[in-house]
Amino acid sequence: MPAAPDDFTQIVACLKSLGLTKYEALVYIALLRVTGATATEIHEISGVPRASVYPVLEQLQAKELVSVSQSSPKRFAALPPEEGIGNLLSCIQQNALRAQEDLSAIYEERLSPEREEQELIWNLYGITAIRKKIVELLAHTERDVRIIAHPQLFSEDIKRALNHKAHHIAVEIITPQWDGEPPGTMNVYVKKTPEIPKGLDRAKDMMAGGVFIFDNRTVMVIVGLGKEDAVALYSESAGFVRFFIRYYDLIIDWAKKPDLK
Repeated sequence: MPAAPDDFTQIVACLKSLGLTKYEALVYIALLRVTGATATEIHEISGVPRASVYPVLEQLQAKELVSVSQSSPKRFAALPPEEGIGNLLSCIQQNALRAQEDLSAIYEERLSPEREEQELIWNLYGITAIRKKIVELLAHTERDVRIIAHPQLFSEDIKRALNHKAHHIAVEIITPQWDGEPPGTMNVYVKKTPEIPKGLDRAKDMMAGGVFIFDNRTVMVIVGLGKEDAVALYSESAGFVRFFIRYYDLIIDWAKKPDLK
């Protein structure tokens, strides 16, 4: 007595992973168990609804898993598993290569000069997330990092990352205050910022933050130092980076001038 289709659950699942539907898998398995069968016999052996058998057989023929005789009524036979599975794998490989080519073309589009203006600027919220991202960006910096920042932005983990990097890359910092003696491996310019009028005290808190330039390739701009309300933007967009490099060049020229007594 033929085994029920449910006995082939695992095989059906494997065939579905190769692109077959459940009914296609059941019909192919049923045909492997006999030398040939009519559509009615396939319905009885496989348990696939009678109305679905012919459409399924057409799909299996298209996938080169089934052959058909020209007798009346037509009889169908399964190709041996080695040949049938080989045909499926060949089809999957061709589709994968075609998909890879099409996806590569889509990916390359974003790198073209015409797409430069569409480069993204990302944002972060909260000082904890911002500090974590700074440490992550420092870890991937290869040549230099240039910083204008409020002293409160330099958490212990950021200072450790900067100290470590300063042995391998150029580190330049402009800040209104630095606790202790700056490490000799870093160029630290301590410059007092101009006083903000009393009526703008709230603006003073908002303006606290900084600019970090990594390898002249990535820029992060931070506004505010609050646990929740601090906001940062970072990007590799050419225009974004170029703007803040020019801004930094202006500030470093000022920072290097001696203070007037």
